[in-house]
Amino acid sequence: MPNRLINEQSLYLQQHAHNPVDWYPWGEEAFERARNLNRPVLVSIGYAACHWCHVMERESFEQVEVADYMNQHFVNIKVDREEYPDVDHLYMDAVQAITGSGGWPLNVFVTPDRVPFYGGTYFPPRPLYNRPSWLQILQRMHEIWTASPEEVTQQTGQMLDYLKQSSQVSFPRAAEAVDRQSIEGMAAVLLQQADLELGGFGKAPKFPGSMAISFLLEHDHFIGHPQARQHALHSLRAMMCGGIYDQLGGGFARYATDDRWLVPHFEKMLYDNALLLLSLSDAFQCTQEASFRDIIEQTINFINRELRDESGLFYSALDADSEGEEGRYYTWNWQEWSSVIDDPVVTQHFGVTEEGNWEHTNILHLQLPRSESAGLSAGLSPELSEKIALAKEQLLARRAQRMRPATDDKCLLSWNALMNLALTRAGTVLEQEAWLQQAIEHAELMYNLFRQGEHLQHVWKKGMARIAANLDDYAYLIHAFLQLGQATGDPKWLHRSRQLLEVVNRQFLHEDGSFYYFSGAAHQDIPVRKVDLYDGATPSANAVMAHNLLVLGMCFEQTGWIEQGGFLLEQMSALCTRHPASFGYWATLLQRYVSGYKTVVCTGPDAARHAAALRKLFLPNVFVLTSEKQISDLPVLNQKSFFSESLIFVCTQEACLPPVDNVAACVQLISAY
Repeated sequence: MPNRLINEQSLYLQQHAHNPVDWYPWGEEAFERARNLNRPVLVSIGYAACHWCHVMERESFEQVEVADYMNQHFVNIKVDREEYPDVDHLYMDAVQAITGSGGWPLNVFVTPDRVPFYGGTYFPPRPLYNRPSWLQILQRMHEIWTASPEEVTQQTGQMLDYLKQSSQVSFPRAAEAVDRQSIEGMAAVLLQQADLELGGFGKAPKFPGSMAISFLLEHDHFIGHPQARQHALHSLRAMMCGGIYDQLGGGFARYATDDRWLVPHFEKMLYDNALLLLSLSDAFQCTQEASFRDIIEQTINFINRELRDESGLFYSALDADSEGEEGRYYTWNWQEWSSVIDDPVVTQHFGVTEEGNWEHTNILHLQLPRSESAGLSAGLSPELSEKIALAKEQLLARRAQRMRPATDDKCLLSWNALMNLALTRAGTVLEQEAWLQQAIEHAELMYNLFRQGEHLQHVWKKGMARIAANLDDYAYLIHAFLQLGQATGDPKWLHRSRQLLEVVNRQFLHEDGSFYYFSGAAHQDIPVRKVDLYDGATPSANAVMAHNLLVLGMCFEQTGWIEQGGFLLEQMSALCTRHPASFGYWATLLQRYVSGYKTVVCTGPDAARHAAALRKLFLPNVFVLTSEKQISDLPVLNQKSFFSESLIFVCTQEACLPPVDNVAACVQLISAY
């Protein structure tokens, strides 16, 4: 008989709907029951594509003996971390404070007032490697709750103080000066952490590090640092050749479990692919290398084919597991491979061997070329290219006969906004009008489907938007609208960005007027509102807001916004200098800030042509606009239109420079100021 989760939309919750555990969804009903029964609450957090979440479900939550104990002594809540990231952030902080580490599944024991007193991640079904079993943890928590309530009270008091203190941001009002030397220091630290041989940063497990990669590409652009550029491009090429990239169907897995990018954690997340598309677009714009263009096209095709809802929005993820095995859908044993491919050249091309390269199966990968300047396709004759293309078709047809990994079909506003950024950027850089048109249509969908009055919702599925949006939903959407305004020349997107910024300032701004809370003022279901500054798997929403404030401040001539955006960046400069890998997006913005944010307004008969030429160039700190009217309702455009001549105006954060009449002169001004 199913439990309460059977009525939930989340795929992750649906996966637990037939557990013998009496699960509740996140909400007041569960905590009210806990208060009435004087029981502790277990909050178990995960997500649909999480391999170890599936493992713990099979080992513990599906076992009747364990479930009976949980039902008798606890009120049990299942949370999809992607639906409630604010809940996940809060309890992850608590578990990291308790154990020194975190991850998913995240299992937290909390009071009926939602304050945590103990927690951990995965627990095995039997004691293993000095780690207690899940049932032992349950028994210990029940014992403490019933026999030592004073211990719980003491622990929750200390934890609540810790969470409140850690959620506050206190920086000296006089921040450390950020200058070119600071930026060079950030690059030096990143390159010290770089794996110069195999690409990426640090040792296994290896995450893509797309924000750090973009920082290094921009560092070479602004400062002139060939080693930074070389490592950024090398890292992207290594991932493109590795098993972390699906060599048949396109798209990147979340991370690699080895140093060589061969063995991925096979889940595919929308946000990872969106962020990598942004870095790949940077790389293509810097190099014009065909292999970057090819991977961009293949990845967008994968997302449109496998992660696009019929509405036009994008799903969240593909699972790592199928047929009960991680990676089963993507790997090939020798027998199956040989039944499809009998060409030894194609077999060698994909690195397939009879003994296999991972658990007696093969993960397809390519050999990284010795001369990276030649690109990944160097040395492939037209005949071999044709063979490989045919082999891909045959292998995809065979793979399609397998059980496909589950699709987490909820649509998250924040991740959709990141994908919109990727479509717009790739469409602009590769001059693909179809992608730009898709970005426009997708942006209209987000604006209409996720909006309720002036407020946004976080999740959309099957015609219903729900759960109040968090800061990242607003910040990423504002950024997406800004980029779309630049790409299309339509000021409508800037006006929508301004409307959303005003909502953010009313609902999320910290009491001291500096940083922003992750959850809005109306969020009452967690005991502490958090200020989140780290660039994790996705950019810090506060960092994105700093960018939004600077650009919108310049476009609408709002000095207060410009000052606030600059203040946020300056406050983060010391942390970025010491830990650029943890603040990669902040570091990227600081680098632009030091070089000077600029708006460029193209006017007159050649305005569109001049703007298009500027957008082809790699100018990360420049926001390009066009003006075709004598009077505009966008302040930065007002009085910058001339009917008889084509002029280009370059404006810094402080002033507008004398106009020029050609793109080359405009680029010189941008570099000089």
